Parts: sequence; C-alpha cells; structure tokens
Amino acid sequence: MNFNKHSDLEGQHAFLGASKYHWINYDESKVADTYSKFLATIKGTELHKFAAYCIKLGQKLPNSRKTLNMYVNDAIGFKMIPEQILYYSENCFGTADSIIFRNGLLRIHDLKTGVIPAHMEQLEIYAALFCLEYKIKPSDIQMELRLYQGNEVLYHKPTVEDIAPIIDKIITFDKIINKIKEQED
Repeated sequence: MNFNKHSDLEGQHAFLGASKYHWINYDESKVADTYSKFLATIKGTELHKFAAYCIKLGQKLPNSRKTLNMYVNDAIGFKMIPEQILYYSENCFGTADSIIFRNGLLRIHDLKTGVIPAHMEQLEIYAALFCLEYKIKPSDIQMELRLYQGNEVLYHKPTVEDIAPIIDKIITFDKIINKIKEQED
C-alpha cells in the first residue's frame, strides 16, 4: 500500500490525536471546555510574543488598567529585557518574561494571561536562578517581583529567607538528577 504523504504535519500533534488519548473518555461538554483552554494557551503564547516585541521596540500601549498594557508599559519604563533565559544547568533553567538588574535591584515581572491564579514561587525561582547564574548572593541585592494578571499587579519583595532555600534546593536536586543520569549511562 502507498500511504498518503502529510509532510506538512510532521512533528505536529492534533488536539484529538492518539498521543493525547484521554479525549476518548470525554463527553461533549468536556471536549469543548478542554479545547477552549487549549485555545487560551495559544492566545497566551501569542500575547507573550506580542508583549516581548513591544518591549524590544519600546512601543508603549495606551495607558489603562488592562493586564497587557500595564505589563508592557512598566517593562519599557524600567528598561527591562524581555524573555531572558536564566540558566543554572540543563536540569534547571527558565525564561523570565522580563528582567533587569540595575543599581543593586533585581526586578522580575511575569505576565499571566490565564484565569488560574498565578503563584509568586515561579518568580522566586527566577530570582534564585539569577543569583546562581551570575554568582550574586541574595543578601547583597534587593529584589522586586511583580505578577500581572486579571488587570491587577501583585508585588513581592523577597528576602534572603525566601530565596536561599530555593537556591539550596536547586543545587541539591541538580546533584541528585546528575547522579541518576550518570548511573543510566
């Protein structure tokens, strides 16, 4: 048999694909809800790309209490870098939505486009990764973390007591993972 060629679909996965087989147990309401969440995820990805372009170009958005506008305008105002990877190891890294370190102040902002409440721990991990990558003690700097979600801005000024245990866990857990990898080789 000669199978049809679908080279344009190679590497892609359909929403109702075999590798995500759980949908066969959904009813009509569940599939509609799940697909709506899937579309929201795609929209969130596009909004993050749009925000990063605005920040890179210095293109402010109209002043309003809308999440996206506040996030973009604040990042531009603070001269932040969008979509910055913070790297400790191949086992632990992440991308901060926007970040700047100036005059002893680390500022990290995160844009949340979904409705599930965000958690400041994600930004604390970015702060820990920053300290590890750039070999800066959290006791030597000040930090301000901001979450932008639901037309609100949440502020957090973490202390050494917030960040140091995360740094310790990253180092310890990275060693554990590396030992397991060595045993697998």
